[in-house]
Amino acid sequence: MTGTPDFEQQYLDLMRHIWTQGDERVDRTGVGTRSIFGATLRFSMAENAVPLLTTKRVFWKVAAREMLWFLTGETNIRPLVKQGVHIWTDWPLEKYRKATGEDIERDSFEQRIIEDEDFALRWGDLGPVYGAQWVNWPRYERMNDGSFRRGEKGHNQIAALVDGIRNNPGSRRLLFTGWNVDEIDRMALPPCHMTYQFHVANGKLSGLLFQRSCDLGLGFAFNIFSTALLTRMLAQQCDLEAGDIIWNGGDVHLYLSHAALVEEQLSRMPSAMPTLHLVRRPPSIFDYRVEDFEVRDYAPQSHISAPVAV
Repeated sequence: MTGTPDFEQQYLDLMRHIWTQGDERVDRTGVGTRSIFGATLRFSMAENAVPLLTTKRVFWKVAAREMLWFLTGETNIRPLVKQGVHIWTDWPLEKYRKATGEDIERDSFEQRIIEDEDFALRWGDLGPVYGAQWVNWPRYERMNDGSFRRGEKGHNQIAALVDGIRNNPGSRRLLFTGWNVDEIDRMALPPCHMTYQFHVANGKLSGLLFQRSCDLGLGFAFNIFSTALLTRMLAQQCDLEAGDIIWNGGDVHLYLSHAALVEEQLSRMPSAMPTLHLVRRPPSIFDYRVEDFEVRDYAPQSHISAPVAV
């Protein structure tokens, strides 16, 4: 194994600070949180190190499948649930239950999503969430009468980012965002990990994520791994080494319902970081498969379950 537990200790210190000193707030979900405003963490990806928590098991392949789903521009949960990924099901499931009054179980709902394409089209779509904005940001054309019409093909921020890193590595515009103000009210959940920026120096690519809202107990583990994974993919595509990951959180919080998770995780000691290896270089950033990623020397402690606040 490589690396040190410094990355995870930063995370645990932040968790302890929020749990003991955070402001107790009523939030959108009604569950309640302890929260601080503004936090920064920094991790090195030298020697293939990857920020993957060891004080609990993180199902990193689920995070990788979600990232690949984002890059397709897809917004329907059907491709995810076909792969056994459930992390986006709660939102359309809640919408279906409220609309129909049917108290359907998650497994039954997902089975209908898989088996019935028309049902999936009606109930499985999340609106123009992450992937739609990343690779198909709306373009509008001015018509002869002065009005505007949405074009058939949107702006691919990811393709433009790859081109920028390759051909203008000194640019301060190497970024993309999912925060499309005009379409937020159509999204199942406005983007939490909303803006990514990249920086090239000394042959290394570093990535920065600004997260407007961070569920530190559950969401962070996926968010930070996914940022590292995407940065490694971009670096490989642009013939660069991986540098640092900088994570900035706006409202960083722990749900009051996650007390058992917090207390259990804070009682555990982190171990050395595992490593992430990209075993194939596909022709483009859009052609990776989950089999292209290999995490080595990952020996986490047991998974800690906790409810998702919808």
